[in-house]
Amino acid sequence: MKNILLTLILTIVLLISGANEGFASSATYKVKKGDTLYKISQMHNTTVAKLKSWNNLKSDLIFPNQKLSIGSNAKKSKEAADKPASKAVSRSTSTNAVKEFTVSATAYTAYCNGCSGITKTGINLRKNSDLKVIAVDPNVIKLGTKVHVEGYGYAIAGDTGGAIKGNKIDVFIPTKSEAYKWGRKNVKITIVE
Repeated sequence: MKNILLTLILTIVLLISGANEGFASSATYKVKKGDTLYKISQMHNTTVAKLKSWNNLKSDLIFPNQKLSIGSNAKKSKEAADKPASKAVSRSTSTNAVKEFTVSATAYTAYCNGCSGITKTGINLRKNSDLKVIAVDPNVIKLGTKVHVEGYGYAIAGDTGGAIKGNKIDVFIPTKSEAYKWGRKNVKITIVE
């Protein structure tokens, strides 16, 4: 009980003083690099489900600098609902090419031995198997980047992998049989705006 009361008092003081960088006066949180909905929910004593509901999120995909409403009084504006959808590029048809190069592409699933199904950026691939996500070397392609992969489609660079170094990617495919069919191939990748 003391911890809850202390957290509540500290939150109120921080909100009034504006000292907490993560909060704005309108009960919002600005997503930082490495944040996941789970981490944010733990910081604010809530659940991932509530965060998704308050912000009209259809998946666990969030991006640095995205503003999330915190609390039951969160506004469910059309703009807030549309913003994450425009970032979830699995269905995007954007064609503003920024850079194009060839990579070696393999495939992975959310159900491999030792896999949790949660990507480096916090996407739950077991619950969102319809998303198009690729694992990348962040030194080559930044996490959160929108891409088009030849033979795969529009996707988000949302994961990393131990063997993904340099010009290599792993495309997420929901089933093992389809992932095996993908095999290893050289494909053209386009970074888009």
